[in-house]
Amino acid sequence: MPLQILINLLLAVLWMFMGSEFSVASFTTGYIMGLAAVFLLRRFLPGSFYLRRVWRIVRLFFIFIIEMVKANIDVVKIVLSPKIDVHPGFYAYPCDLEEDWEVVLLSSLITLTPGTVVVAISDDHSTIYIHGVDMKSAEEEIQNIKSAFENEIKEVAKP
Repeated sequence: MPLQILINLLLAVLWMFMGSEFSVASFTTGYIMGLAAVFLLRRFLPGSFYLRRVWRIVRLFFIFIIEMVKANIDVVKIVLSPKIDVHPGFYAYPCDLEEDWEVVLLSSLITLTPGTVVVAISDDHSTIYIHGVDMKSAEEEIQNIKSAFENEIKEVAKP
């Protein structure tokens, strides 16, 4: 992926030099032309086409924003209700991610989502211990995290 991005940027700069026009429009045109060239040469370059991973990262970002908004609404409902009826608790989340950066990213996304905090990670990174403010069922919380974050992180990590 980094090699493909570098080739694309070099082709964009080369396009600007060949046209003797150093502007954003010229760079953008060169970048798009370089993108087409990298796409055509993707079989000869290592890894998959880099825009796929960029798209997955953008998709993960928007999924996080949606989950954060939903969690904020849930926390606001708890705070503004006249009678606070919450069921806080700890649960162990079985993590299927293998790389350290994937586990760190998942832990960060969980902690940044209101109402949940990662309190510990096992030494082998197979279990993440989480505290939830309003927890009806640990299995339901685990399925929410798996479907929202973990599966998307696996997609981002795919080569």
